[in-house]
Amino acid sequence: MTFRTLDDAADLSGRTALVRVDFNVPMEGGKVSDDTRLKAALPTIHRLREAGAKVVLLAHFDRPKGERVASMSLRPVVEPLELLLHGPVRFADDCVGDEAKAAVADLDAGGVLLLENVRFHKGEEMNDPAFAAQLAELGDLYVNDAFSAAHRAHASTEGLARLLPAYAGEAMKRELQALDAALGAPQKPVIGIVGGAKVSTKLDLLKNLVAKLDYLAIGGGMANTFLHAQGVDVGGSLCEKDLADTAREIIEEARQKGCELLLPVDVVVAKGVKPGIESGVRALDRIAADDLILDAGPETVARLARAMDLSKTLIWNGPLGVFEVPPFDKATVAAAKHAAELAKAGKLVAVAGGGDTVAALNHAGVADDMTFVSTAGGAFLEWMEGKVLPGVEALRA
Repeated sequence: MTFRTLDDAADLSGRTALVRVDFNVPMEGGKVSDDTRLKAALPTIHRLREAGAKVVLLAHFDRPKGERVASMSLRPVVEPLELLLHGPVRFADDCVGDEAKAAVADLDAGGVLLLENVRFHKGEEMNDPAFAAQLAELGDLYVNDAFSAAHRAHASTEGLARLLPAYAGEAMKRELQALDAALGAPQKPVIGIVGGAKVSTKLDLLKNLVAKLDYLAIGGGMANTFLHAQGVDVGGSLCEKDLADTAREIIEEARQKGCELLLPVDVVVAKGVKPGIESGVRALDRIAADDLILDAGPETVARLARAMDLSKTLIWNGPLGVFEVPPFDKATVAAAKHAAELAKAGKLVAVAGGGDTVAALNHAGVADDMTFVSTAGGAFLEWMEGKVLPGVEALRA
């Protein structure tokens, strides 16, 4: 993988860097309630400031669909960002036009300016060349530090990168290096864990992974569809029975590609999804008609752990059960802790991502022990599916 980073940028002193960041942060009562994404941008901002560049931040917030929506302004981000930077952050009420130009011109070297929500303009999501050109007028170079938006071919993620010298920011660089280590040029054997509710939402992912992995463990509700496809009676469990043929095709493709598919060999069932409800472990031939499969069983987890022990690289997307409702979190927590122990010991490169995955690893208390955890959501999933990400392609050397 070759892409341009700030290591490749010439003298930055006195130059204006347009930095695409992910400031689509959680808000409560008009205030930022979680500053994780703001913190992720700090290394790039610090590096540019130390080099004497003007730092002009571009970001979107929510989905205003090309209209000015007061509740979707980025202005509330200014104060928490100032606290993190221990210094002033200027704000412009627009991201293009005379006001934006004046704000950039008035910025000192090393100064930081946040422009208003790029999605207030229809040209952003349309990747309109004219809008991208307006953005480009504001700077000398472009830095993309928002991997989470890199799967969108928008003006501020792809169009602008074609008009100015373009580089990956520090967070983007780390993300791309981690993903390359997981799927691009991984240490083998490679194991994948894919969970979630439905096979239908992860067909592209499964088809891509069986061609690349040595082991693929399937968990969550989607595992029920595979069990059904092999003739297992899954009782009243969530199951996409109309995808049985597709599941069998994936099973056969995995066999042909030499990917060992790890499906549940035992399951945890209950009559409903409630905290503390009576539950039990069942062999696959002992599932009752009114049983709901809500987690993987202990032997399934033990087999997964053994496969991790044999692997050098792990890529994980999706929980093994309904982890939000104890006791159906046991399999996910046990597998996560085992992966984290291997990663901490330097025996496994463990890369994970996707919203539910991040929440599950945090629930297990091991997110910080994994090699890398991506918070990118859709972009992470599309990367795992083998799709081209426009915002990344624009940075290739």
